[in-house]
Amino acid sequence: MKQVVQNYKSGELALLDVPAPGCKPGGVLVRSAFSLISTGTEMMKVSEAGMSMLGKARSRPDQVAKVVQSVAANGVPATYRKVMGKLDSYTPLGYSLCGVVEQVGAGIDDVKVGDVVACAGNEHALHAELNWVPKNLYVPVPDGVAPRHAAFGTVGSIALQGVRQGESRLGEVALVIGLGLIGQLVTQLLNASGVRVVGVDPDPARCELAERLGAAACGDPGSASVESAVAELTGGMGVDQVYLAAGGSSNQPVELAARLCRDRGRVIDIGKCRLDLPWNAYYEKELDVRFSRSYGPGRYDPEYELQGRDYPVGYVRWTERRNLGCFLDLIARGSVDVEPLVSHVADFEDAVETYRRLEEGELKAVAVLFRYAAEDAPAVEAPEVAVPKVPELPRPSGRTAPARRSGPVRLAFVGAGNYASSMLLPHLTGRDGVELSTVVTTTALSAANAQRKFGFGKATTDLDAALGDPAVDAVFVVTRHSSHAELTRRALLAGKAVFVEKPLALTEEELASVLAAVEESGNDRIQVGFNRRFAPLLGEARELFGARTGPASLRYLVNAGRLDHGSWYLRQDTEGSRFAGEGGHFVDTASWLLDADPVSVYAAAPAGNEDLQIVLGYPDGSTATISYVTSGPSSFPKETLDLIADGKVLRLDDFTRASVYDGRRRQWVGSRLPKARDKGQNAELAAFVRAVRTGGPMPVPLESLAATTTATLAVRTALASGVPVTLAGAR
Repeated sequence: MKQVVQNYKSGELALLDVPAPGCKPGGVLVRSAFSLISTGTEMMKVSEAGMSMLGKARSRPDQVAKVVQSVAANGVPATYRKVMGKLDSYTPLGYSLCGVVEQVGAGIDDVKVGDVVACAGNEHALHAELNWVPKNLYVPVPDGVAPRHAAFGTVGSIALQGVRQGESRLGEVALVIGLGLIGQLVTQLLNASGVRVVGVDPDPARCELAERLGAAACGDPGSASVESAVAELTGGMGVDQVYLAAGGSSNQPVELAARLCRDRGRVIDIGKCRLDLPWNAYYEKELDVRFSRSYGPGRYDPEYELQGRDYPVGYVRWTERRNLGCFLDLIARGSVDVEPLVSHVADFEDAVETYRRLEEGELKAVAVLFRYAAEDAPAVEAPEVAVPKVPELPRPSGRTAPARRSGPVRLAFVGAGNYASSMLLPHLTGRDGVELSTVVTTTALSAANAQRKFGFGKATTDLDAALGDPAVDAVFVVTRHSSHAELTRRALLAGKAVFVEKPLALTEEELASVLAAVEESGNDRIQVGFNRRFAPLLGEARELFGARTGPASLRYLVNAGRLDHGSWYLRQDTEGSRFAGEGGHFVDTASWLLDADPVSVYAAAPAGNEDLQIVLGYPDGSTATISYVTSGPSSFPKETLDLIADGKVLRLDDFTRASVYDGRRRQWVGSRLPKARDKGQNAELAAFVRAVRTGGPMPVPLESLAATTTATLAVRTALASGVPVTLAGAR
């Protein structure tokens, strides 16, 4: 299928061929009929992409701050790869469309194939021939509403949410600053609510349009006619509410709002304009400044948008889905007329040219629609679940030695997100003896991005295609934590070698299912992404430290830091605890240094924060204390480690410096000068590929991977019980 995309680094716009999305549970697959270009939001994004790198940085200081934090935690090379990987990727455009339901996912019973729906969301209502849309981001289109009009649903919801934030009442007077697409819709909604509107815009054509659609008066922001109209309509008191629907860097809108608003009036920000509030003016009138968050309650809440968890109507009357339905109902009843806003309808094949004309000012428009070609072809075949069933394949009885590969090792990646793109794939691209065969993702564009950047032979959203392909030797599972165990189990049963990023499992039951798949298939070719034991600096330090003769004490401080609000790591109900997700790294490193698997786990957490203190016991009496803290400053190194035994100390400072004290002197590993941070991903991948090619042992024994996972999961039990947990089956 085709999709409109933009490269944020170069500014390139393209109509790209990408794989068709699968129809996952909890949503529907929609074939687009019309999609709407937001001439404000989208064109601002297009304009930003054309800026220099310095211009991009100036326009997004929030992202610059994140880059600085990443440099402190991960070093310059890793951060550079991460940032450039994000910038040099195709990103989607669009967030408002109307289309026809082509497939219905499991759990959906409110629409059927062939129904016309309006769809919302900048990840789900894209300018693309097909979109998968979750339940709370689509609504059926009422009878009598044309699909081209229903495509306005999302921007209509944005305007409607702004009006709700203004709490307008019959007989009031409102000022709408900015008469672009949102401003025109706000004007109509206020007029339908019995509110008289004065509009402000420097474009006379937009002012004339707003007056035709119900505004009492409109004019240029600098003209005396606007102030005269406000004075006449309000008896000199000032407007009851002001809606900021303008964009740009000028502070004129907020200054005009203060001047024309009445005492204790309301100012509602819907657009993205400069907001340097003149303190005296806002203070003296005690103006109530409010923000309108996009389509309404539910926006940016993954449980609402992705998992379909609605808010009870008794507590949240108007959610983003209910706003979407309400706006379409207003169109159906004739209370809002969007047809006069349609400046241009372009065929979807002309999308790139249409954006060019808009950006260069050749096409003057309030609203532009893309029209998609009618499709008479049968519905697209796509998997109906997120993790499709693996086709039945012959399974060996008992474990058999894998054959040596004579040609390149052919790899399939399931998942191509930030970690895969910045920390794994750069080490595999161009590596001798490796062929990147297939990339599988749940979204079409991420698969296409990975194919373009890393040279995969095929990109798809169909997992069956990769697992059932006899040419694929090994599968990399680099997806969300909750899917690791199931995907690993299925890949093992399909006879593939598996590299799964940590964690291997989030529960004891998931771990048992993976081990059962090993026994059933006889396939134990598995590696978990515990990369730190492969870090060159730590390996050299361990060799310099030498063999132990007595028990050791190990202290591992992990300054994990706080997560950003909304991080998927915080979804403990589906993704497990943060330590369950990444704690295996530190357990594995300790066990490798102590050359044994833990036999006991004790854990404690200080009251009032998420810090953990974990003590692992080992067969020879050695102990490893892992301090996993989230309350430390970001300026402090992320990982520091001390191993003490036989009168010697091994010291590791955040994988940049290492040394060994032997009682007489301190020996630096290589040099006392800090090295580039290398946490072992490259060496780990080399070891895995070598094992797959030669048929030799996997880099880490399966028993050790299972023991590390068991110990990591036991932390939860130890916290709940308050006593040490004894682990069974440790070597």
